[in-house]
Amino acid sequence: MSAFVHPNDALFDAEKPFPVIPSCEHFAGSEKLILKAQELQKKLGPVFDITCDCEDGAQAGFEQEHAEMVGRLIASDSNEFNMMGARIHDPTHPHWQKDVDILIPACGDKLAYITLPKSTNAEQIKDMVNYIKLAVKKAGLNREIPIHALIETHGALKDVWDIAATDWVQVLDFGMMDFVSGHYGAIPAACMRSPGQFDHKILARGKSEMVAAALANGVVPCHNVTLDLKNVQQTIDDATRARQEFGFLRMWSIYPTQITAIVDAMKPDYGEVEDAQDILLAAQANNWGPIQHKGELHDRATYRYFWELLQRAQVTGIDISEAAKVAFFSELAKGDVA
Repeated sequence: MSAFVHPNDALFDAEKPFPVIPSCEHFAGSEKLILKAQELQKKLGPVFDITCDCEDGAQAGFEQEHAEMVGRLIASDSNEFNMMGARIHDPTHPHWQKDVDILIPACGDKLAYITLPKSTNAEQIKDMVNYIKLAVKKAGLNREIPIHALIETHGALKDVWDIAATDWVQVLDFGMMDFVSGHYGAIPAACMRSPGQFDHKILARGKSEMVAAALANGVVPCHNVTLDLKNVQQTIDDATRARQEFGFLRMWSIYPTQITAIVDAMKPDYGEVEDAQDILLAAQANNWGPIQHKGELHDRATYRYFWELLQRAQVTGIDISEAAKVAFFSELAKGDVA
């Protein structure tokens, strides 16, 4: 077994590593669309998550049947990569607890995350998380189920730092359409699209505040959808602006062609990936002491940056060197940190 120390051991001590998850989250409401998303996931590989929508996807009066269908598909062998989550009903809806009661026993061991919509304050999120924790315990599961919290109301944005610090929260999602609708016409409907969604001062403030709260608490900030379903370039442009100007690390998709557009736009720069591989391999060989690379000094601070970048590269499908694969992502490397 190699004596080299893995970066997760060397660089983070007792601190929680930042979540490394796909940069694209694809929403599907009906059974037909979920199955299509699964087939696309098998074709493209594990580069995007699938969110099964129990909120907007369920017909009124058929919430139980819909949640049961979602639980069955997530638990099935067709969920090959265990990269399927579910959005449940909002905290004011009478069925949100039943969604949890159905999903956790049915697929709690494979459920990638649960998305909580339309909260108006941090206490609602905490109450919902506590209910999910109890359901997990009742089901006899020994795991945390990551929570994705939608920030789409005035109250949620006001409490966003408290929400980001809540147990099990892994992602904050910006819900642009509900956020715009909640401003009583002060934000034009055109600002649900680009360039207004980035340039309007209220929306820019909301997005910036959410991203800052997320990153300060080790949580992934996720950008809203592109409404133009047919224009792939618009999705690419939106994902690029969200990533480069606002710091979003993930984005929603609601149409199949948006998936690859988002993944490609949010991939790390390949030049940085090459540097990351070389720097981390040299650092590991030097027992994580300072090194020089291309005439520049690197130490633990830059190692952490490049390690997180290399993990994002790997999860987005960028080809990395065989040496880096063996050192950081192989079974041998994982065995060294066990």
